[in-house]
Amino acid sequence: MRMVKSLLLGTAAGLIAVGGAQAADLPVKAKAVEYVKICSLYGAGFYYIPGSDTCIKLGGYLRAEVALNAGGNYSAQYNGVFAANNRLTNYYSMRAREDLNIDTRTATEYGVVRTYFDAVFTWTTGSYAGTGSATGATTYSGAAPVANGSDGGISGGALGVYYAFIQFAGFTMGKSVSQFDAPWVNYPGNNFDQLVGGSGSTNGVTQFTYTFDFGQGVTAAISAQDQTQFFTSNIWNTAGMSTSGVLGGAYGSNDIGGTRSPDIVGTVRVDQAWGLFQASVAAHDNHVAYYGATEVTGHPEDKWGWAVQLALSIKNIPTGAGDVINVSGVYTEGASRYNFQSLAATSYSMFGSSDAAYQSIGFAGVSDAVFGPGGNLELTKTYGFRGAYTHNWSPYWNTALYGAWAAVNYSGTAKGLICGSAAFATLTGTCNPDFNIGQVGVITRWTPVKNLTFSADFTYSHLDQKYSGVITTPALTSVAKPGATYELKDQDTYSLLLRAQRNW
Repeated sequence: MRMVKSLLLGTAAGLIAVGGAQAADLPVKAKAVEYVKICSLYGAGFYYIPGSDTCIKLGGYLRAEVALNAGGNYSAQYNGVFAANNRLTNYYSMRAREDLNIDTRTATEYGVVRTYFDAVFTWTTGSYAGTGSATGATTYSGAAPVANGSDGGISGGALGVYYAFIQFAGFTMGKSVSQFDAPWVNYPGNNFDQLVGGSGSTNGVTQFTYTFDFGQGVTAAISAQDQTQFFTSNIWNTAGMSTSGVLGGAYGSNDIGGTRSPDIVGTVRVDQAWGLFQASVAAHDNHVAYYGATEVTGHPEDKWGWAVQLALSIKNIPTGAGDVINVSGVYTEGASRYNFQSLAATSYSMFGSSDAAYQSIGFAGVSDAVFGPGGNLELTKTYGFRGAYTHNWSPYWNTALYGAWAAVNYSGTAKGLICGSAAFATLTGTCNPDFNIGQVGVITRWTPVKNLTFSADFTYSHLDQKYSGVITTPALTSVAKPGATYELKDQDTYSLLLRAQRNW
């Protein structure tokens, strides 16, 4: 019996030892790998880039829209075939766009290093314009068919870069919204693209900026920004004037020289619970090429222009939660793009009906300066305002009422150069290149689910030009207008934009 007991105990011990050895040989379960780690330092949507201490956020939107009776999407029929009021005029324009933005942040001993990039991929329908041939042939302005006969427009489109900048220790370096702009840029009511009455660099401007933060919501900035892409309008040499050019809204050859100085911009801004206030100033160098075709013809000396803008936003108004009023006013001298922002038209040539001539026309042009052979630069003065009131009917519906107005005034010398040109030899009536433009509109948005919005935006525009009488012009073949006598009078236009947008 004792022998059996010993045998059993030995067998059990052997089994335990074998089992222990097998257990020791089993692989240990690996700890779960955290491939995406949330970064809570900079708000929702940020994640750590694996293997680094940099946080990244991806965002963007996809948009589909159609503009009715418009000169391209989110614009009006101010010039070209869009304003010809004939069979070349487009009744609609369509667009699809994808936006992608990348935001990175890294905490360092000197503060946060931020980079931001925003690009858009866009497809927009084109239009047809006259080629000037005797048969009245037209050509398409959009993506043209490729050589093998297939339609290049199927996959054609445009790639754009809105923003690409670095921020570090108070500096902003790269392509970003101008420091001169109001916080809502062109859109006091998230509205029509071509609103006048203030600056706006929605597509970004290259700059080197330092921002001072004084605390309590008070900041100031000083910036050197590129003037050439968005903040120069026209510098007209009246020696290049022609009747057809004038009726297209151009008072001569655009005679801008090479870059000499960036625009210098300064701002002061106060952000509080009630809203914000911002004051902006800008200095703009007007640098011309030559009086004639070569350098031996000489040139006028540079003249600095300037602009000032005040902007005010009022929140928490008693009409409803989230309602807001945004307004701004601007004055410029030799720096007109700070009033006629980067997406606004700087030439107007609008046709309508007439009882006194073949048709009527309203034309006008915006410039920074005007000069004639051997003369000095005559700076152009402008002023204007714009604003909007946005009301939230419910969490799903809101409406904005918006409006703008701008005036352009030429000096007495500039008017003499323009009106004394042979381009106005057939004018019987008043010659005055000054003009005003007014715009008013309403936009309503419906957001049935988060980040998906449908909107309808209606805009009416009135061109108040100061010419009167009639003028006889040669044929304007690009818009299929014959050589005839045209009555000079104010013009009106309207447009409607329908849009669907999904943000992500």
